[in-house]
Amino acid sequence: MAIVRVTTDDGVEIAVHEWADDRRAATTPLLLAHPTGFHGRIWEPTAQRLVAAGYRVVSLDFRGHGDSDPDPAGEYHWSGFALDARAVAAWIDDERLVAAGHSKGGAALLLGAADAPGTYAGIWAYEPIVFPADEVMPPNPDFALAVGARRRRNEWSDADEAFAAYTRKPPLDVMDVRCVRAYVDHGLRDRGDGVHELKCAPHVEAAVYTMGPNNGIFPRLSEVTIPVRLLCGGTSRDMSPALIDRLAQRLPDATIDVWDGHGHFGPQADPERAASSIIEFARDLR
Repeated sequence: MAIVRVTTDDGVEIAVHEWADDRRAATTPLLLAHPTGFHGRIWEPTAQRLVAAGYRVVSLDFRGHGDSDPDPAGEYHWSGFALDARAVAAWIDDERLVAAGHSKGGAALLLGAADAPGTYAGIWAYEPIVFPADEVMPPNPDFALAVGARRRRNEWSDADEAFAAYTRKPPLDVMDVRCVRAYVDHGLRDRGDGVHELKCAPHVEAAVYTMGPNNGIFPRLSEVTIPVRLLCGGTSRDMSPALIDRLAQRLPDATIDVWDGHGHFGPQADPERAASSIIEFARDLR
């Protein structure tokens, strides 16, 4: 796997993971976008399955996550995440590009498609974070996820200690252990004093959640004219099947897939199903 860096329109260097670099491949190139607090290598089991199916696969670390630069202003407006994905799409430079995103990753793709039509040929989005409000909401530092992120543990003796902790308790205990392993192996930084800390620091994750209600995607969904497949877990509450249906009604060309027995972490709980679903969507577009 190759790692390169691309620069966004606002000067942020983004780490890009190229899982298969045969740019001559006849298959559709795929871009994978991760949720808040994670990084591009969380997709590892899914990416490997996609590569085995013959696809050129690329994932990215959003600003403030993984090995990418922080947000220049430290505010983490979600328009910046849309810029990150668009910069990687421009680097891929293929009109057939299909983008797949989870949670904030899916929201960033939808916002980028509204900002710059033609960036993607289609979007696969598992529980994209879209607040159903026609007016743009203000940032909310008291948003429950932001409050929780500020309390997140940020010091570990090594990746193994973090792995043991994350696999024992919610919410990450539902994830496939390969995804948790990828998260800790590539999501911690050795501080140099025997302590490993999260590359996406708790205050950064909290800032992302604070700005989440302000993303303003819902009133712009009608501008996303490309095919979109919306997915959600059957047991999800915040991004419930009912809400996903509301988003689909706003999109000009949307289909829905509900994963019974899964919640918000469906793509990490069942990475093989995620790969099969992305492949099916890409083939349907062709």
